[in-house]
Amino acid sequence: MINTNDLQYPWSGPMAGEPELVAALNAGRGELAERLGIVLTGADQDRVTGTMPVQGNRQPFGLLHGGASAALAETLGSIHAVLVAGPGATAVGIELSCSHHRSAKDGTVTGVSTALQVGRTLVSFDIVLRDDVGRRICTARLSCLLRPQRETRSPS
Repeated sequence: MINTNDLQYPWSGPMAGEPELVAALNAGRGELAERLGIVLTGADQDRVTGTMPVQGNRQPFGLLHGGASAALAETLGSIHAVLVAGPGATAVGIELSCSHHRSAKDGTVTGVSTALQVGRTLVSFDIVLRDDVGRRICTARLSCLLRPQRETRSPS
């Protein structure tokens, strides 16, 4: 899990668009994202981008699994929500919807998350996934609740 207190935010210092932020986010992207081969390629308050290989994420008919597309979309949108939430806050996904437009059989899928609405407690993102030639394969919408980050308690 990404700890927002450990990040230097793009709007608060010299790390705007710099590789150190993307590296820190990749390090904390989670086990599922690692297993699926999701790699973040860019991150700031306005958009989050990432890629995922089709190979290793196919369903039995040889096409990119819709659940893998959903996982890429939710990963990008959730990280985007954490960046928008800012220090001392976290984001919890409350709704994900995906429309699958076409299949992908090989190559890499690239996703871009952009904000649809940013409020004090609720944010919504549009996440578009495209194949290697730029065709839209999936459009997703993710809504997240912004909450104060809880302190981690050690077991007693």
